[in-house]
Amino acid sequence: MTEMLRIVIDRLVAAIALALLSPILLVAAIAIVWGDGFPIFYRQKRIGLHGRPFWCLKFRSMRNANTGTSITASADPRITAVGAVLRAYKLDELPQLLNVVRGEMSLIGPRPEVPLFVDTKDPLWRCVLSVRPGLSDLASLVYRHEERVLAGASDPEKLYRSEVLPRKLRLSTFYIQNRSAARDLKLLLLTARYSFLPVGFEPQRVLRSFSYTEEP
Repeated sequence: MTEMLRIVIDRLVAAIALALLSPILLVAAIAIVWGDGFPIFYRQKRIGLHGRPFWCLKFRSMRNANTGTSITASADPRITAVGAVLRAYKLDELPQLLNVVRGEMSLIGPRPEVPLFVDTKDPLWRCVLSVRPGLSDLASLVYRHEERVLAGASDPEKLYRSEVLPRKLRLSTFYIQNRSAARDLKLLLLTARYSFLPVGFEPQRVLRSFSYTEEP
């Protein structure tokens, strides 16, 4: 599949998804305002294709005027009650469909990272930044419970930088080098399945299904 065709398909599918999911988006927006007021959305600068920054959209899941580290663990007191539900089912990520429609992201691609953790001198990062970031990829699916992993650390940011992020970069690089239309479709279906029905999720099973044999 050519890059231009992939962009056209991504934008079309994202636009259709926004229309179909509009009732869920509306309910989420009302719940956020009811629980913690405005704003509904949260914008964060992320690094995209070829190292270009862009504003990544999310439903706001943390309290207004929150401060602290950019790394979030599952027990983070900044997370609101509504935000906890949105995060559990990955609904806070749905506004990024707008990023896809705008051409800043793809449906499938490495998750965009904040500038603080991006090292353009690292060969793994250069590979990851050679493609458009996405709503989901193999690394984000395998680490869908990342916040739980970080919750047990005395220094979540240090653990993320030294262990979790390098593993995710290796997974993303593996997927980029072995990507196909069939694998993209499979990854989309698995992402949807485990977002709305997370029971029974097993990272190792997902890795085996994509023929990844190394430790993540």
